[in-house]
Amino acid sequence: MALQIVMDHSGDSRHFFDNSNAEALAEAERHFLQFTLKGYTAAVRKGPGEITRISAFDPTAEETLFFPRLVGG
Repeated sequence: MALQIVMDHSGDSRHFFDNSNAEALAEAERHFLQFTLKGYTAAVRKGPGEITRISAFDPTAEETLFFPRLVGG
């Protein structure tokens, strides 16, 4: 089971999907595009405390994190 975690002002939401299922992968890719087009940064967790920013959907990633843009003033 793979996981997409979306961080936002309310905390986080999690989307689990079976990365061996073509329909589930297509839905996960739609989620990826939805959030990255909104300006979220996508990153894949490689190990404890180690994440790598990605710019394209990775169907092999076990865990993808989405962070919103920082807003300052």
